[in-house]
Amino acid sequence: MTHALPNIEADPYKRPAFSPANRLRRASWQALWLLVVRWSPTPLFGWRQRVFSLMGARLASPVHIYPCTRVWAPWNLRVDAMATLGRDVEIYNPAPIHVGHHCIVSQGAYLCGASHDYNDATFPLIAKPIALGPYSWICARAIVLPGVKVGEGAVLAAGSVATKDLNPWTVYGGNPARALKARTPQPTPES
Repeated sequence: MTHALPNIEADPYKRPAFSPANRLRRASWQALWLLVVRWSPTPLFGWRQRVFSLMGARLASPVHIYPCTRVWAPWNLRVDAMATLGRDVEIYNPAPIHVGHHCIVSQGAYLCGASHDYNDATFPLIAKPIALGPYSWICARAIVLPGVKVGEGAVLAAGSVATKDLNPWTVYGGNPARALKARTPQPTPES
């Protein structure tokens, strides 16, 4: 008894999730990041801001992006003034990610803008935007999952995982993150 081999060309697992143009653009970005961003001295925030902008990121001025911050697609990134993307932050953004003004994304945090549909045998990619509100803080090694909106002044504690929207001026922690306590709103320069 012989078994027919599956048609590899028709196998949905073999199909790329992204177009050749997208893959080429990302490869160009990765080369540029490795050559001129990754090894730049920490104080050269303006230099990195120009390089990210050159690749399509929409950045207000000033922003602080550390040299070891990894961004999958800078053209899908918007960062407002006075925001910080700390050391070893990883941003996977097939969908747009917006970081509000005075927001801090601390070291080792992960903003994950896409996942896969586990109910479909071919695991298609599902990308959803992420929005971090002004004055919010994503603490060290915290994870924000696709489609999450972090409210103004919200805090996601270290190592926590945000699977749903976070209310403004609230501290969240755990996996999945749950509200721990209210945070007292402080006067802001706009108020």
